[in-house]
Amino acid sequence: MTPSNPITVTDPVCPRCRSPKTAILTESPVKGVWVVYGCKVCFYAWRNTEPEENTNPDLYPEPFRLKPEDIGNFIVVPVIPPLREKVSKQG
Repeated sequence: MTPSNPITVTDPVCPRCRSPKTAILTESPVKGVWVVYGCKVCFYAWRNTEPEENTNPDLYPEPFRLKPEDIGNFIVVPVIPPLREKVSKQG
């Protein structure tokens, strides 16, 4: 299997926020088949074998793009509440 986007020596620019702060997260068990990259700014992750709309910043869907300077202004995700205690069945 040959990847559609050849593996490059340098880390790519993030497709979602266009940050150059990306890194290789993992590589395929079979050398050279695929690489998973991750953005250190917006936490987007993608594999180099995905369609170009997921890997190319110019083709990434406009409604899902982020600006790195806006990320600090996003609302905080609410904390997940503690689990409810189980109600014992009587009978």
